[in-house]
Amino acid sequence: MRINDAGRLSGVPPKLIRYYENQRLLRPVRRDTNGYRIFDENDVHELRFIKQARHLGFPLKQIDELLNLWRNKRRPSRKVRELAERHRQAVINRIELHRSIVDVLSQLIKACKGDGDPIAPYLMS
Repeated sequence: MRINDAGRLSGVPPKLIRYYENQRLLRPVRRDTNGYRIFDENDVHELRFIKQARHLGFPLKQIDELLNLWRNKRRPSRKVRELAERHRQAVINRIELHRSIVDVLSQLIKACKGDGDPIAPYLMS
């Protein structure tokens, strides 16, 4: 199948497929005599995998690691778990940072009258 079909079946736009190929997340695909990329069901499955990993917030480098682990049927599952645990901790750290930002903004909103007076409180940490 061609790139548009692979994109439709995976939910990944062709432009993004080309980007993933350029980033070497996807293995090089075959090309027909006209030079068009030829994708198979495994490529579509990997595109869905990449899309889901991106949805979960994994950076491309970690997606590459996950794909390599997924492709290696002899790998121990603990490696996948370790990578997922590291990512979960990074997400927790970002959540905590965002909560602190929300707290500071809430303090600012509470301290600011929001009327026509030009004097407003400064951001406090």
